[in-house]
Amino acid sequence: MKKLVREAGLQHEIEVDSAGTSSYHCGDAPDTRAVECAAGRGLDISDLRSRPLSAEDFADFDLILAMDSQNIWNIDRKRPLGDKRYERAKVKKLLSYAPEYGEDVPDPYYGNDGFELVFDMVEAACRNLLDSIKK
Repeated sequence: MKKLVREAGLQHEIEVDSAGTSSYHCGDAPDTRAVECAAGRGLDISDLRSRPLSAEDFADFDLILAMDSQNIWNIDRKRPLGDKRYERAKVKKLLSYAPEYGEDVPDPYYGNDGFELVFDMVEAACRNLLDSIKK
């Protein structure tokens, strides 16, 4: 998404970040297969590090996207209650922007071609999301 936003010249208007719904992999780099898949598509994600979703994310972002139903549930549980500033962010599934792929992005960890398929899904959804933002 960052690359698409940059290519559209909107990097000063659209902020993109990534966070996990648990702290299990906090500080970890992406899976080497994800790094290789991204590199094959001209992206360098090797410097990314996992961070957990924070309360401030609900105040700082307009939209929080989840890969699957379990993550929607985890995100909803993390939203602070009782303070209007945390009501800002809408929470949606990423694939609501690419419904032709279904509802949930599958975990690519166990499939040989999983990372390529997931990358295709995520890229299609990001392209459609950016198109909807530009409109």
